[in-house]
Amino acid sequence: MTMPAPTANLKVAGATNFLMAVRRSARPLLQTLALPLSVLAIWEIAGRAGLLSEAILPWPSLALEGWYTWAFGPIGIGLNAYSGTWLSNVINSAQRVFLGYALAICVGVPLGTLIGWNHTVARVVDPTLQGLRPVPITAWLPFSIALFGVHDFGAISLIALGSFYPIVVNSAHGARDVNKNLIRATLMLGGTHRQLFFRVVFPSALPAICTGLRLGIGVAWTVVIVAEMVAVKSGLGYVLWDAYYVGRMDIVIADMVSIGLLGFLSDRVIIMIEGRILGWKKLQQV
Repeated sequence: MTMPAPTANLKVAGATNFLMAVRRSARPLLQTLALPLSVLAIWEIAGRAGLLSEAILPWPSLALEGWYTWAFGPIGIGLNAYSGTWLSNVINSAQRVFLGYALAICVGVPLGTLIGWNHTVARVVDPTLQGLRPVPITAWLPFSIALFGVHDFGAISLIALGSFYPIVVNSAHGARDVNKNLIRATLMLGGTHRQLFFRVVFPSALPAICTGLRLGIGVAWTVVIVAEMVAVKSGLGYVLWDAYYVGRMDIVIADMVSIGLLGFLSDRVIIMIEGRILGWKKLQQV
């Protein structure tokens, strides 16, 4: 029995639309991957041609081999001290980032919102924060070690301090730039200052707060590496410095890529949460 022409035409049209959709989605992906894949290819070719030193800059295939052993190799067997320890180091670093970042959020978001909303709080607190903000995190390392020793809380405190500043500054900016017409309308309708803060000021500041959270998580992953190089004896930062010290540059490169991937995934999670929280913002843009 032959298929009716209209049904066949519908199937052909559906297949055509599917192929066009795949092509449209594949083009941005190919554009995104074109540059890094080209760099990796040139790097690999240069290394195999003998233009690079394996001890100084191992090419991608060697770094990938070292990363595989670091991640999936047997633990405690052989001369490779890093074998099978990747996951435990990732967990250690992620825990420190999460705790320090959570502490920065708990302090930075409410304090920044109050600075942007209340002129008295801004006059009392903001000048001190702006004076301390340019001090690099590395300058606080000696105090962290002196106060907490070579322990987790020293690294956590540095992570919290580093991610605190972008969170508090963006929260203050968001609260300061609330639409004044919304404030006047709330007060005219009999809203209290408490209702004004929690139902108008804070929701209006959320886009800027989310920007601060994204900046803060990037700083947190940067600081954890610096802190683990000195303040603790585990984690990706410790492995990075130790691998450099013993000349395992393949592990150094694998460590750097791991940090970049973890920071990227953390940022994607925050963007997903932001999309949930700020659904009303998309409606305003329609």
